[in-house]
Amino acid sequence: MGSAAGFFAQSYAEARARFVAAAEAAGLDVHAHRHPLLGRDGETLAMDVARLGAPDAQALLIISSACHGVEGYCGSGVQGALLADAGFHAQARAAGVALLYVHALNPWGFSHGRRTTQENVDLNRNWHDFSRPLPANPAYDEIAHLLIPAQWPPSADNQAQLAAYAARHGARGLQTAISAGQHAHPQGLFYGGVNPTWSQQTLRHVLQEHGRRCTRLAWIDLHTGLGPSGHGERILACADDASALARARAWWGEGVTSIYDGSSSSALLTGLMWLAAYQECAQAEYTGIALEYGTEPMNAVIQALREDQWFENHPEAPPARRAAAKRRMRDAFYTDTPEWKRRIVEQGLEAARQAVSGLGAA
Repeated sequence: MGSAAGFFAQSYAEARARFVAAAEAAGLDVHAHRHPLLGRDGETLAMDVARLGAPDAQALLIISSACHGVEGYCGSGVQGALLADAGFHAQARAAGVALLYVHALNPWGFSHGRRTTQENVDLNRNWHDFSRPLPANPAYDEIAHLLIPAQWPPSADNQAQLAAYAARHGARGLQTAISAGQHAHPQGLFYGGVNPTWSQQTLRHVLQEHGRRCTRLAWIDLHTGLGPSGHGERILACADDASALARARAWWGEGVTSIYDGSSSSALLTGLMWLAAYQECAQAEYTGIALEYGTEPMNAVIQALREDQWFENHPEAPPARRAAAKRRMRDAFYTDTPEWKRRIVEQGLEAARQAVSGLGAA
């Protein structure tokens, strides 16, 4: 299969070209859902979908990347490794499990080096019924002015106030306040939006097309930015349901964590993307995880997100400073070293094989 590093790209455009070529080499057709905007370098943007297996397969495994755009460097690499693994595809065929690769859920963010969509929306906080009142996040409201201050870098007083908040509420309390999701600060962090994004609507169409004929559905959504460097935490991506957690741990190991019981490195979040599995594929028994790979310490990741948002809000800022911030943002979500990539691919292949085994044994 060659070096794991060979599956990873240095831009969205390269990642997309690699994905399409890998899918075609595996004998799969690619269906491109074109995004209305262009990429950073004027390239076409798309949510690309490739399927292995019969349309009416009773078991379906979805493997998706770039829900948070810049995290697509990692997810796209894992998808490329899976597409190149003939043994994995043979295992899926033998088990009667169809595979659905969804490349670049948020292609705009991937191309532009941002975690968010073009609307500055965190796609994994955007799954709400927008005809109803949206959840409030008073803790975020309290510190919003500190997270994205008037000038960058932040002052010593700014940092001291955030440290004082953490001292009062704990590091976990600060993390939850920042990351749980909010709908009142459109130029802030982890903004869930007030409407469905293009990515949300397009993914619903993909699930409607591919996910309504199966009776068993699994989903591995690839993420980065939380936890120890190179470690792939398997975070339950299901409702707070004991049977789903039991299935996930039977398939992926007892180490599967949950945002519901505090065992995950992730806080309890709102508006999560996998809710769509229940909404669009209600006929299927659903089991899913977010495979969350660690990169840098959480403080560094949060600082990169704050800086990225500040420069997004200040287009007049000097280009050299903006470019340096973009580099720090990428580093916060993608560790561009051979050893990190090797560990990422190994864990991705293992999780995908385990999912096929679990689906096939049901």
